[in-house]
Amino acid sequence: MLESFAQIKKVAIFGSVRKHGFEKALRELFAVLNEKSVEIFLDAEVNGFVIGNSINDLPEFSLLKKEDYASVDLALSLGGDGTFLRTAYKVGEASIPILGINLGNLGFLVDVPGDEITPAINEIFSSGFTIEERSVLSLRRSDNEHNSVALNEIAVLKQDSSSMIRVHTIINGEYLCTYRADGLLISTPTGSTAYALSVGASIMMPENKSFMLSPVAPHSLNLRPVIIPDNWKIELEVESRTNHFLVSLDGRSSLCTNSVRLSIEKAPYSVKVAKRLNHTYFNTLREKLMWGADARLR
Repeated sequence: MLESFAQIKKVAIFGSVRKHGFEKALRELFAVLNEKSVEIFLDAEVNGFVIGNSINDLPEFSLLKKEDYASVDLALSLGGDGTFLRTAYKVGEASIPILGINLGNLGFLVDVPGDEITPAINEIFSSGFTIEERSVLSLRRSDNEHNSVALNEIAVLKQDSSSMIRVHTIINGEYLCTYRADGLLISTPTGSTAYALSVGASIMMPENKSFMLSPVAPHSLNLRPVIIPDNWKIELEVESRTNHFLVSLDGRSSLCTNSVRLSIEKAPYSVKVAKRLNHTYFNTLREKLMWGADARLR
């Protein structure tokens, strides 16, 4: 975990414009950022929302362009975990720290509650913030279509309600096993609290240098999640009776045929997650999963 006290001069705002309370939160963000005399850039979706709804009483801002990424000091993601993942997909390789502001429900990646925007921004500008480096998965398909990256997980899944698939799995050139299941998840430590959590996998700390393979509804009860070093290479060959299966990267899905081979390894960059000082991962686990909470005290 790194601490950052660098002066923030340029801020980019990303967001899910359909979230309830988005406009109110956006206006509050503009108000507090305007007091800091920073340059404000809006992602295309947010910019379109402002223009489309004729919101003319905001302080000055600019449309965020690719060439602006190199000079942006902080990205603000206004929404939920899905919004954060889309923001990371857009700016992660540019090494811009991303601060998540929660307008959704649970939100493991979004550190700031929607009703704490002003005090949180004031705190960050006065005291700085910490940065958690999060590993990213890189996918390469043998057909070279839809090669991409994922912060949470890469999921190989059966198509719709079709019968199970077989996933032949090779780790660092050595055959591991064939998963007969509804699917297989390859998760980062960040993704250990996402899809992997719902299939009974373990929670990994963000700093853990590992990836996790977790079967989805396996047809053999002795198959369990496996944790491997994140510098190992994973190769997958999939058999499906329909000759098709799905590959999903943080929810972005594409269809593959059985002839497509998948190669998965650690991406050459990490995503920087901005956190308020003293807001640790243990805090997040206790608050989001309600560890130690007593229902009788509600």
